[in-house]
Amino acid sequence: MRKKMFILIVVLMSISLIGIIAVQLYWINNALESKQAQFKNDVQKSLGAAAERINEKERNLFNKKIEGFLDNKGLADRAELKSFLIEQIDTVTKEKITFGGTFLEENFKLPTDLLNNDSVIFKRITGKKDISISTSYKSRDNLFSNIDVKEYSFVKRYTDLEKSYFEDSYEDYKRLKPIHDRIGNNELNKTIKEELAKRNIHLDFKYGVYGSDGLATKLKSGYYTIKQKESIPYPLYYDSQTGISYNLHVTFPGRNDHILSGISSILLLSLFFIFIIIIAFSSSLYQLIRQKKISEIKTDFINNMTHEFKTPIATINLALDSIKNPKILGDNAKVMRYVEMIREENKRMHSQVENVLRISRLEKNQIDLSKETIDLHDTIEDAITHVSLLAEDRKGKIVTHFEAIESELPGNQFHLTNVVVNMLENGIKYSEGAPLIDVYTESTEKFFIFKIKDAGIGMGKTVQKQVFNKFYREQKGNIHDVKGHGLGLAYVKEIVEKHNGIVFVESEKGKGSIFTVKLPLI
Repeated sequence: MRKKMFILIVVLMSISLIGIIAVQLYWINNALESKQAQFKNDVQKSLGAAAERINEKERNLFNKKIEGFLDNKGLADRAELKSFLIEQIDTVTKEKITFGGTFLEENFKLPTDLLNNDSVIFKRITGKKDISISTSYKSRDNLFSNIDVKEYSFVKRYTDLEKSYFEDSYEDYKRLKPIHDRIGNNELNKTIKEELAKRNIHLDFKYGVYGSDGLATKLKSGYYTIKQKESIPYPLYYDSQTGISYNLHVTFPGRNDHILSGISSILLLSLFFIFIIIIAFSSSLYQLIRQKKISEIKTDFINNMTHEFKTPIATINLALDSIKNPKILGDNAKVMRYVEMIREENKRMHSQVENVLRISRLEKNQIDLSKETIDLHDTIEDAITHVSLLAEDRKGKIVTHFEAIESELPGNQFHLTNVVVNMLENGIKYSEGAPLIDVYTESTEKFFIFKIKDAGIGMGKTVQKQVFNKFYREQKGNIHDVKGHGLGLAYVKEIVEKHNGIVFVESEKGKGSIFTVKLPLI
């Protein structure tokens, strides 16, 4: 995959992920705002119903007090009689209509013990209507005149006018009476709680009643103070004449928890899907990067393998061409030399193929790992014998420091020997000058530990994390010039883990590396 195409795919996937998450978060935010608005609307409706109940109850109580007072009062404190008379005469029909009315206005002063104030007046109005219709006409001989008179009388109370006066009296009553005398804290709290319960709001709340001037009244729960962002206001009392009003402010300490609980299932489901999307995206991105890296590593491996095969194949071809030469055919010594050369190069190619197949068999659990009791000191000595010529060829040396008291453990002699050989070969290959290799052993109660220390070029932290990965080879500086396929340490890790052990590396650039293997004892 080309680098530009890979970057484009990653960018498009990232934009898609960010877009999906942004839409989800936007939806969650809208849902929360909608729930908050709905909660506020329900509370205001509840407060409106509570205010209506309180005002209605106060009005009914005032009305009952007045009615009971008037029934027992009898005579008014002051009365006023008003009359009027209207006549209408039709000259054509000789008909005269007379309208007469008498109104009795009785003023009752409400006593102090009834309303705690003596300045409120209630009016009772009674009226009588008289209607007279008279018609005059002459007899047929015009000798005398006749008058026909019809009279009607109506007596009634003018409740509409009384109601108007009642409203004025009621407003005077409310204006002159302190608000905390009109309703108590217990009744206000109970009424609010009942109205909230009707809308399934069962939360603890705090309230306070404030005047239009912003001053607090005695109606409040505890040391209540208005919080503009949290409190929900609603008019409790209002005086249209003076403009003085009292507002009820209610605050819910558990409001946010209540709102979140209302959408908790959907919210958690949405967050769960966001999490799944992020996991899927991360996994896809990881797989893309991993596949790209594997592709690069495999390409590098194929190139290295081709290079490794190219040299022995060329050598074999040259040896075969030489043997065909008639002069060489007559010289048995030279023929045997070329045959030996062909055999060595063939072994070299066979060894390269075997390394690849060995890793493949390990991954598929097809390799024979029969275990027997072996002495790791002997195994290490045998491995050193295999690579001693390589070290001596570069003027280097391998020094052993066997300090382990117990060195016998269950293992596979062949594969553990290969493990040590691979680690020693690495130390030799990645040493710039004459390789100096130290092999240390030690034992604990449960483990046999051996360390292979070299004074080579070392490696950084990033390389240390990947050095045991299959096909991995560092490609910086002149390291790529070192022959290999990145299979040796991968093989080491697989074999050590098959023996229930662990292998790790400690290294620093320019100061060499220490490979440590811990294997369980018998």
